[in-house]
Amino acid sequence: MSVNIVEAFEKKFGKKAAFVAKAPGRLEILGNHTDYNQGFVLSAAVSQATEFVIAPAEGRKCRIWDFRGNCGAEFDLDNISKPTPKDWSNYIKGVIVELAKRGIKIGAFDAGILSTVPLSAGMSSSAALEVAASFAFSKLFNINLAKEDWARVGQGVENNYMGLKSGLLDQFSSIFGKENSLILCDFRDVKVLKTVPVPEGYCFVVGNSMVKHNLVESDYNLRRASCEKAVEGIKKKYPEVKALRDVSQTMLDSCKDLMDKVDYLRACHVVGEDERVMKAEKALEHGDIQEFGKLLFESHASSISNFENSCVELDCLVELAKTIPGCLGARLSGGGFGGITIHLVKEAVAESYCTKLKTAYKTQTGKSIETIICSIGDGASVKEVK
Repeated sequence: MSVNIVEAFEKKFGKKAAFVAKAPGRLEILGNHTDYNQGFVLSAAVSQATEFVIAPAEGRKCRIWDFRGNCGAEFDLDNISKPTPKDWSNYIKGVIVELAKRGIKIGAFDAGILSTVPLSAGMSSSAALEVAASFAFSKLFNINLAKEDWARVGQGVENNYMGLKSGLLDQFSSIFGKENSLILCDFRDVKVLKTVPVPEGYCFVVGNSMVKHNLVESDYNLRRASCEKAVEGIKKKYPEVKALRDVSQTMLDSCKDLMDKVDYLRACHVVGEDERVMKAEKALEHGDIQEFGKLLFESHASSISNFENSCVELDCLVELAKTIPGCLGARLSGGGFGGITIHLVKEAVAESYCTKLKTAYKTQTGKSIETIICSIGDGASVKEVK
């Protein structure tokens, strides 16, 4: 992939590339909407990634070409304080704006991007683009930030520039991913606690519902507000509580009358997800893949009944997973409201599983889906073009 994008860039812009960065998409394995509640998440970087090749340019104009979409964007560094509606280069402009807040200036550049991360599908194509751009900028403009701080830059793009009150999961996963292992993240201390190996012989199949979700326009921000309101209710009885991460199901149940019913249900999902993450970590440490798969199904059931961030297409895919041999567990992954399901599948039958899932879904709904077999890959990197 790297050689192709470098050659394509040099042909397109008629100049030599300086650096090429690569940042993977991610799969949220367990820990749905727990990141902004200061909780725990098991996630994985995937082999599908975004590459960002860059070279310096004169003046103040930046040019970017998307080799997958075969379209370009151009902007003036002095006129990017606000995003342009429906413009994918906002994610790159947002990085520049966030760096400026930290006193770091970016000069003009030409860039090319090439991505295999599905768009608007819950694999965080936006974070992959932000991180790839960030790592390319770090080399071209000699910016020395810790990996955690680069993750915060990406989160700042989402929160401040794009208006989505997301957590750090997407950027953390893209940056800190480790091949063949899940990463266990603690979003109170904002750090990777450990890597958790996945037993050999299993992989994740993504079932893309093809229902595009735009989280900025969805109920995502409402869910976050609901979680915050639940915490305010809990604090009336447990003033030491700072976030839902501090709450057990027993504590939550004892505070049920102190909050709105909907807020209670949203909190049930997040509290349950934190518990499922820790159970999954123990199950994987002991090689209990069956228990791990069971927890994935339980997570999706909670998304339906408590968090209401699923949809009929995602529910259909998870129900079908229970009927196809070789699948141990499935759930929606990411923000929800569309996007993808992940399926824990025996590697030996992954190809046939994909075929059966697509066929069964088409039979039930009359609609087509996309399936992707995902290997767990390493985190972001950047190198000089020789």
